[in-house]
Amino acid sequence: MRSLIPFSILAASAFSSAFRLIQISPTETRWATEEQKLELKRQGVNFMDITDHQMLGMQNAVTRSEMGIMKTVEFPEKVMFEDTIKPLLKNLNKDNMKANLEKFTSFYTRYYKSEHGRESSEWLLKRINETADGFADLKLAPFPHHWQQSSIIARIPGKTEKTVVIGAHQDSINLFLPSLLGAPGADDDGSGTVTILEAFRVLVEHLKKTGEKLEQTVEFHWYSAEEGGLLGSQAVFSSYEKQARDVVAMLQQDMTGFVEKTLKAGKPESVGVITDYVDPGLTEFIKKVITEYCDIPYTLTECGYACSDHASASKAGYPSAFVIESKFEDSDDHIHTTEDKIEFLSFDHMLQHAKLTLSLAYELGASNKWSGKGGDEL
Repeated sequence: MRSLIPFSILAASAFSSAFRLIQISPTETRWATEEQKLELKRQGVNFMDITDHQMLGMQNAVTRSEMGIMKTVEFPEKVMFEDTIKPLLKNLNKDNMKANLEKFTSFYTRYYKSEHGRESSEWLLKRINETADGFADLKLAPFPHHWQQSSIIARIPGKTEKTVVIGAHQDSINLFLPSLLGAPGADDDGSGTVTILEAFRVLVEHLKKTGEKLEQTVEFHWYSAEEGGLLGSQAVFSSYEKQARDVVAMLQQDMTGFVEKTLKAGKPESVGVITDYVDPGLTEFIKKVITEYCDIPYTLTECGYACSDHASASKAGYPSAFVIESKFEDSDDHIHTTEDKIEFLSFDHMLQHAKLTLSLAYELGASNKWSGKGGDEL
């Protein structure tokens, strides 16, 4: 006997395939088509496409409630490892970042639903592996999705499973016709991609040379589909939540190279530290890291809800922070077009972001704050 599928189920399936559930604030969701999502981005409206991960953060929230864990993660009161970190900063090389970004922007687009996006991700995975140069402790793997482009995770195991995450997004987009038009994505977020790659290189070289094992596990993430509504990072942190992974900090580096508007406005070159929808304790420690290890100051700025992948970590219940190239209003106007090119970027400025990245990864990776000798656990 033939089995009939109720019309209501068919209708719901058709609706969900045509519409996506997006979240534009902590309390507001709506259904939207892919074209409507693009229009929101053209209007500068940030959102998370939560269709596939509507329960993100619920498991961690329930677990904390059941265990009576109400305190937030506490971070070190001051930087501790200047003697190790400052010599390492001299090994950061802006020529490496430039060479990597020249190749990364040579892909016609890195749109996550395209073959170009798949190819750029495969190249990046290969380049990360080459950069690690046989570091035996490294666990490197793609994190596949149901679209063409994979996210990538490079894991440096520590003495504990407590994990520090450094992130950037690898995809780019042209908001006019993403499937047809080019999107070099030099600043957004090719700059962040190569910034954390260079910090990763120097950290791995140090660990390989010294045989040192960090207290915390440190991971470098390159997310797919940030431009689609933080899709890749939501998938990663949803997986981590289900595995009960203990992430004590996550820093996102998204757009690290554009300073032209800042300088033309007569403002000092600085690192933009996002202050809204972030973990205040982690953000305060990042300010201390910038002051100690960077050659330029920080400036405080806001970017709104779900403005980059740190929002996925935050929603999952993990402390997250975000830094950008300048005050948000002075950031790059060329993004999401064919004009997001290397020629508009400063590799000297990107070097400052690499210094921050390397310093934070080591400071939190080597800290005994969560080893039972002091501090609150997640």
